[in-house]
Amino acid sequence: MTGLDGHRPPSRALVDECVHCGFCLPSCPTYVLWGEEADSPRGRIHLMGQVLDGAALEGPVAKHLDRCLSCLACVTACPSGVRYDELVEATRAQIERNVARPLGERALRAAIFALFPHPRRLRGARRAVAAAERTGLLGLARRPAVARHLPGRLRSLVALAPPVRPVEAVPARLPASGERRATVGLLTGCVQDAFFSHVNAATARVLQAEGYEVVTPPGQPCCGALAGHVGREDEAKAAARATIDCFARAGVDRVVVNAAGCGSAMKAYGRLLADEPGDADRAARFAAATVDLAELLAATPPRAVRHPLPGVVAYHDACHAAHAQGIHAEPRALLAAIPGLEVREIPGGSLCCGSAGVYNLLEPEPARQLGERKAAAVRATGAATVVTSNPGCLLQLTAAAREAGTPLVGLHLAEVLDASLRGDRLPGGGDRLPGGGDRLPGGGDRR
Repeated sequence: MTGLDGHRPPSRALVDECVHCGFCLPSCPTYVLWGEEADSPRGRIHLMGQVLDGAALEGPVAKHLDRCLSCLACVTACPSGVRYDELVEATRAQIERNVARPLGERALRAAIFALFPHPRRLRGARRAVAAAERTGLLGLARRPAVARHLPGRLRSLVALAPPVRPVEAVPARLPASGERRATVGLLTGCVQDAFFSHVNAATARVLQAEGYEVVTPPGQPCCGALAGHVGREDEAKAAARATIDCFARAGVDRVVVNAAGCGSAMKAYGRLLADEPGDADRAARFAAATVDLAELLAATPPRAVRHPLPGVVAYHDACHAAHAQGIHAEPRALLAAIPGLEVREIPGGSLCCGSAGVYNLLEPEPARQLGERKAAAVRATGAATVVTSNPGCLLQLTAAAREAGTPLVGLHLAEVLDASLRGDRLPGGGDRLPGGGDRLPGGGDRR
């Protein structure tokens, strides 16, 4: 029987704060899918209480905690303010240290963490995806007649592979346009840097246009979000220290993040390193200086002119923006300020899309079902374009829509803002889906 060790076990006081009222149930993706009490937030908290009373971590506890997406919608829904985020974080770290997983599961997790937190290796993976795309191998693997014979996790990986675009390098330093408001550091991310460099370039241009000097330190490490998400605490701590060091050397006032998962992890560095002598204070300061792109822009009066951007888009809340960071109104306000852009709300929009860090690789079937639900909800808005603020969500939503035979254009918030500031057209056109109304123009001529 495997129990808890003495390092940061889940808090009994936090467990006891849950009164099992059930307000969390409709917000929980796995409870919505299966209706199983043990796959709900209050059910998982009950299991944590049992472990604190001496039950084993292995078996049902590990199973039901592994199946949690850590979307944190339950934190938003809870009327009692129960910190499920802290509980699941502590329990997952205990599971990772103390439960012996089957060999295949260990090998899969080792392979994921040998690749995704390493920007250089991801750039190599990018070249491999480009070759598979160029030779037609990727398209062949995605054909339904072929895809249905692939193992679930391989099928998920094939479906999620993004189209490879030319790399858009961000200069190490960009001067502010007009009077400088502040000097900000830009986190380039791992997946974001390898497959969405155009989003980083758009982010830098938007910040520059709004009066920020932008510093992009070279050789940035992984921020540790993926490791922390699944309980690999030592790896998350090492990544946090390296990230703090990287931006400390850059001498910036704030650190701007355009990936919701990274931002939520970096804002929690103070808690992650709270018991590390010499790191706790600077981690807390760094966390306080970290800001999401939408959060920063919405907090100050705009300087750059918003040019008309005719089109219709649906806005998808990334869970680690809306629930982990409380960023909900800000991106909507920024989009609403763009003339000619119609923003539609997604029915049941608070339910996770199934991306959740590496969840769609570790638990491909529930992730696929959630992706299908969310893609269908986006299509129900009549918009052919979905906008969000997290690369994982973009991959998940566009893959689910493509597999359903009704492709969506996926855009990052920064791309939409950048197009408006430059007087460009909305990437992808911003059309309505057939049956959703008249086809809208993609925007005026390039200015």
